[in-house]
Formats: sequence, structure tokens, C-alpha cells
Amino acid sequence: MQLSEQEIVRREKLSKLRELGINPYPANLYPVNHTSKQIKETYAEGKQVVIAGRLMSRRIQGPASFAELQDSDGKIQVYFNRDEICTGEDKSHYNDVYKKLLDIGDFIGIEGELFTTKVGEKTVMVKNFILLSKALKPLPQPRVDSEGKVHDAFTDPEQRYRQRYADLVVNPQVKEIFVKRTKLFNAMRNFFNEAGYFEVETPILQPIPGGAAARPFSTHHNSLNIPLYMRIANELYLKRLIVGGFDGVYEFSKNFRNEGMDRTHNPEFTAMEIYVAYKDYNWMMEFTETLLEHCAIAVNGKTTATFGEHQIDFKAPYKRVTMTQSIIDFTGFDITGKSEEELFEAAKGMGISVDKTMGKGKLIDEIFGEKCEGNYIEPTFITDYPKEMSPLCKEHRENPELTERFELMVCGKEIANAYSELNDPIDQRERFEHQLKLAQKGDDEATEFIDHDFLRALEYGMPPTSGLGIGMDRLVMFLTNNQSIQEVLFFPQMRPERKQIALTDEAKAVLEILKKAEKLTLNDLKTQAGLSNKKWDKSIKELTKNNLAKVEKTDDGLFVELV
Repeated sequence: MQLSEQEIVRREKLSKLRELGINPYPANLYPVNHTSKQIKETYAEGKQVVIAGRLMSRRIQGPASFAELQDSDGKIQVYFNRDEICTGEDKSHYNDVYKKLLDIGDFIGIEGELFTTKVGEKTVMVKNFILLSKALKPLPQPRVDSEGKVHDAFTDPEQRYRQRYADLVVNPQVKEIFVKRTKLFNAMRNFFNEAGYFEVETPILQPIPGGAAARPFSTHHNSLNIPLYMRIANELYLKRLIVGGFDGVYEFSKNFRNEGMDRTHNPEFTAMEIYVAYKDYNWMMEFTETLLEHCAIAVNGKTTATFGEHQIDFKAPYKRVTMTQSIIDFTGFDITGKSEEELFEAAKGMGISVDKTMGKGKLIDEIFGEKCEGNYIEPTFITDYPKEMSPLCKEHRENPELTERFELMVCGKEIANAYSELNDPIDQRERFEHQLKLAQKGDDEATEFIDHDFLRALEYGMPPTSGLGIGMDRLVMFLTNNQSIQEVLFFPQMRPERKQIALTDEAKAVLEILKKAEKLTLNDLKTQAGLSNKKWDKSIKELTKNNLAKVEKTDDGLFVELV
């Protein structure tokens, strides 16, 4: 492991602390009785407090120092005065420990007394302090130039997602996203519980990946000697519980889909699904808009939320548009009664990329996704989907070509999906078999499995039921104004991190120049680096060998650029 200069210095301080008999990682209980927020809210001059947190800044002025302590609630100013901390002639605890051996990022505990500075800042006068944890790696620190401009702040998304622990420390506003995420889950859970519905847990490892059309992650169970799949949806298990006699069940489930990653998709995500007996999709639409209005208020204190350039209002009721009418509105094409061939030709004519493996449901889905979906900014229910798109949904009571299904669109994205659930076991078996044929034909969105145990459960009888699924991560995005799903997950999935590469000083210098300009002519880079031809050639070979830079030949000459 290659250590930076600062990391080496911090390890030297660690050794000196131990030489002084100070344990840099004590195991003792520390009796914290106030947080920074509580101090500010219940401030009383002279009050005795015990606080703990991370040292974030300090200004040492001889025998005194102002510093900033950060805890889970925020920051508070603390004041170190050598004469208040040390008694008699022994000034070593302040001079040797605080001034010389503590660093920004260390956790310390403080016993002190509240006072107000001349400029009105609520502050803790330190009477005693203890080191609780020595930080061996410096926190990312912004650099401020002579003009007051901030550089090198910890803002690179990839670094922030990989090191969320550091992100939360140096970018405290990020914490608010996750506070609101928890508020959302709590609000939704309370809403369901007050309605009398029962929270349950269903298997994550499943013998058949059912309940959705998605590519699963697979593993092998050694003892049973069988393949198992990580859950892509919990729908079929929750409906088994309705068969078993529960009138309403819900679950916040971690689902896993072995598919692409982008700004709105992560391979591991959280969904909420709820199933209520004796209800249909019309009832569920009213339930959903009431639920989301309640959640928006719980998270933001109002029904509106800002998302990018849009102001979204989650106040009920929401607009309702059938899928057939939506496609007519934005393409002029009526999908009613059209054959697979007619849908294929229509999609092609609209400039949509299609192929012969796609069945009717997939073709309609592509048309809607390409031409209609992105137009719905305010919450809008898209209803009455064609039967081919909804293998688990009950046939529409007025039109056998359609199903009783809706999806809720917000800012051009789906955040909720709901059905009047199919409870006819014979019809369900036929739909599963049709899906299997589509999968064998090459349709990658058709399910390749038939869950025979679920069919057996339906044969025991399931009452009329409506189910709703909500993508929780995406809903958090909309309620916290974040354009990327990675921002609302503590630890999003990332590509493997590049191993640290030991470079020569010359290669490091060339790399730093490239980082500032990203691309330079060979001659310009040589001039800026100030290297001899021999060292220059060696540095470039080193960077290209480690896949950090490449040399590109163009009509304008030779360029070196970052990979």
C-alpha cells in the first residue's frame, strides 16, 4: 500500500500518542448528553455539556484555538484555551496532544461549558477533551485560491459514490437526501398500517424468478444441489398470502435484475408492493394518489416537489389516459385490433428500432415508450394496457383485448404499476404458456419460467384483488430533486475500482498536466512537463502501458489525451 505524505505523518502521530500512553482507539463508553442541534435549540449560558464528534476545522492562536466539531446533527463551534484545560505548570495535554497530535477528521469527546462569543456565536468552552478515534487518512478538502475560488472539492460523482462515507462527512447536504428517504418509507409504512394492512417478508432466493420479466442473477445451493435465483419481484409470493387468507399485505423488497445500468436503473433496487383483497384497479388508483400526496407532505412539508426544471404537484386527483388514447394523441396511430405485422410496420414507420422477435406486447410497449411516455410530466395514470403486455393482469371487464392495469407516469418515467389481479388459474396458465412461447421465439422481455406452485395456489381460490408496485428509489429521486438513482442509494453498484498504480515522479507530473487539459499536443505537453526526450518517452510509455493515457495521431499532429 502506497501512503501519501499526510498519511505517513498521521501514522507517526499515532505512534507518538501511544508512546505518551494515550490509546488512540479507546473502548470506553463516552457519556454524550447533547448534540450540536440540541445545544443550539436549548442554549443556556454556562450550561455544562458533554459532546462528541469529528474535528472539522481549527484556528490555533498560541495558547488558544477555535475549532469546529461535526456530529450527526450538524456542527458546533468549540473553544480550546490552554489555561482552562490544563492545571498548574503542566501544559502538555494542550501543547503536545491538541496542538501537535490531533488532525482534522479525528473523533474527540469534549466536556465543556456554553458561552457566546463577542460576535454572537454559540460556543462550547472546552474543560476537558479525549481522543476517541484517530483518522489515518485525511478528509477530502477543497482548496481556495487567492481569488476565493474553490478548487478540488469532493464533487466527482464516481469518487463520491465509491466513498460515500467521506461524501457524507464533507458534503453534509447529501445526508438530507437519506433523511428524506427514511421519512418516505416511514410515511408509507404508517399509511398502510393505519389502513390495517400487514407487513410481511418473502424469499429473496427463489427457485423460479417470477412476478416480472427480467434477467435474474443466479446462484447454486450446494446442500440442495439446485439452482436458485435472486428475487426480481415478490408479486407471486404476496398473492399466495392473499390466497392464504390475508386481506392486505405489503413488503418493501430488495429486488435484483441482471440488466443494464443508467441514471434510473441500478441492478439492486427497492420496490414496495401491496396487495388488497376485494379491490380493483379503479380503487387502487384513488388509493395510490392519496398515498403519494400523503408521502410528499411527510417528506417535504407540501404536495409539490421540484425535479430539474419541473415543479411536480402530487396533490390528488391525477389525470387518467388510456394507453390506446395516449398512442393516438402522440402518433395518430390506433393500436386497437391491429395484428403483430401491422404493429411492426407502424413502429418501423415511426422510426422505432424493432425486430422480428418482438411480439404484440413488446411492439406496443416500444411505441408507447418512444413516442408517449416522456410527455407526461405531472402525475398521470396510463390505463387499460393491451393483454399481451400484462400476463398477470385481469382481462378488462368491457374489452377482452385489454387488461385492468395502470402505470403512474411522473416526469416521463414510470414510478408505479398496478393491476386488477388475474385470479382465474386456467387463464393464468394459458398466459404463462404464451409467454414461454414468446421467450423461445427470442423475446427478451417474456418470462422463461412457469411457476406451477403459484398456479396450484390460484386453484385453491384467490379473491378479487388489486396489487400495486412502486419503485421506491425513483420516487425518492423525484421528491429530493436528484436526476441520478446513484444519488439516492447509499452504496450504488460500481465498476471495479482501478488498482492504485505506482508511477514515477515524471509520469505523475505528465498525468497531472493532462488532467488539467485532458488533451494536449505532444509538443505542448513536452514544454509544460519540462522533461528531457528520454524521460519524456519513458513517462508516456508508462502512462499508456497502464491505460491512463493514449497518443492519438491526427492531421493536426500528435495528441496525448487521458483514457
